[in-house]
Amino acid sequence: MSLILSRFYFLLILMGLSFSSAAFAQGRTVDYSSGDQKYEGYFISAGSDAPLVILIHDWDGLTDYEIERANMLKALGYSVFAADLFGKGVRPTEVKDKRQHTGELYKDRVKMRRLLRAALKQAQSLGGNTNNAVAMGYCFGGAAVLEWARTGDALKGFATFHGGLATPEGQSYQDTQGKILVMHGSADTAITMDQFAALTNELEAAGINHEMITYSGAPHAFTVFGSSRYRKDADKKSWARFTGFLESELKE
Repeated sequence: MSLILSRFYFLLILMGLSFSSAAFAQGRTVDYSSGDQKYEGYFISAGSDAPLVILIHDWDGLTDYEIERANMLKALGYSVFAADLFGKGVRPTEVKDKRQHTGELYKDRVKMRRLLRAALKQAQSLGGNTNNAVAMGYCFGGAAVLEWARTGDALKGFATFHGGLATPEGQSYQDTQGKILVMHGSADTAITMDQFAALTNELEAAGINHEMITYSGAPHAFTVFGSSRYRKDADKKSWARFTGFLESELKE
């Protein structure tokens, strides 16, 4: 049994979920394109009528971590398309490379938005219910999800885990349609509480339905299993709130 599946079963037990072969379908990697560049996402289906989650990776690119989270969501009855914003085969391991790839997209917001919409289009082509969808992301992926929210695209919600919170100059949330959920560690030194407060004020001023949550003692990347930054309490609480968010926003 692979390490990923072993950890997945363990998490199901912790969450009080039962496992059966009928409840779990194998996901698959999916090649797709945006412009002249190839990308490789991951799709797992809970059925054609199942609500859809678009999952955006952190600055490592789409790795086993996002696949594991996608499988966890599938076990709860959601179809998931884990997008690739870096390109097929681009999975940086050195910090300088991670900064390069995220930095390129932070500087080219038009491209970032195009890639997000390409992921949604690809999910639809695979049978994902894009009319009943939420976007979620981790770290860099959280910043990308908030970028998506500012486009005004008609997703039902946008959720971030320890994501970047700053709004680029010239942008606003005036066109945002779905509810925003932000889950943040109050011990995060990369994304400060000043940025958290600024976003809260910005969303309130724009009249956007939002929920902002902090977790004490949780540093940046507090949900990443097996890392020195992982905080079990904050991870469990934020996951429970996120699944509740999905239940409330993805009603038929």
